[in-house]
Amino acid sequence: MNEQDFQNKLSELLQQIGQLPSPEKEQLQVLADDAQDRHQKMRKTVSELQESLDYLRLSIKYLVFDLEATRRENQYLRKLLENQAGGHGGDNHERND
Repeated sequence: MNEQDFQNKLSELLQQIGQLPSPEKEQLQVLADDAQDRHQKMRKTVSELQESLDYLRLSIKYLVFDLEATRRENQYLRKLLENQAGGHGGDNHERND
């Protein structure tokens, strides 16, 4: 049921409640109002949850991008170190200070 269907059904229900005798009418009116309030709160909560999920998705994308960039940088730096070690002829002399 979409929002428009819900509002239509609620309007029909409120019209039917309006035609009831007074004691039942008041009790059902309170219940219908409570249902409408809960529905609005639920819509607000779902909307806030959707916003939080969107933010989480964006944050994850940034984190993945950062991780990939860090990996590329790490590979580049390792190659630089390997080239430097290879350029020294592989000599690993210990210093005796």
